[in-house]
Amino acid sequence: MKVVLGCDHAAFEGKEELKKYLTEKYEVIDEGTLSADRCDYPDYATKVVKTVLEQKIPGILLCGSGIGVSIVANRYKGIRAALIRTPEEARLSRQHNDANVLCVGARINSAEEIRAIVDAWFEAEFEGGRHSDRLGKFADLGEVV
Repeated sequence: MKVVLGCDHAAFEGKEELKKYLTEKYEVIDEGTLSADRCDYPDYATKVVKTVLEQKIPGILLCGSGIGVSIVANRYKGIRAALIRTPEEARLSRQHNDANVLCVGARINSAEEIRAIVDAWFEAEFEGGRHSDRLGKFADLGEVV
């Protein structure tokens, strides 16, 4: 399975650590940033979103808080980005919301916590049923990439 990653400068080190961890299990596409030099999170969130939509693969976005990248990602039709702080939230975001982009804060969660969040996210599956009905209510909202 493939997964796409992206981050800003505040989360560069966290993304690099996570990439090493994920490479053991998945094919990882790194959309940047490729250094800790100052950059703008909307640019990298947009790159990840486009890859998620084009390749129909999950995406993971990191920034200092996770808030900025989640706001950007959720502007796009077809993206269900979830800002996650705990493994339980990660499971629920997949089970109930069919989240296709996971957003985390590298300044909020430790590398160990982020790995646990990512593992829980990948282990969970969408439950469908009543949750599908709810997702259908906003499936056509947002901007098309």
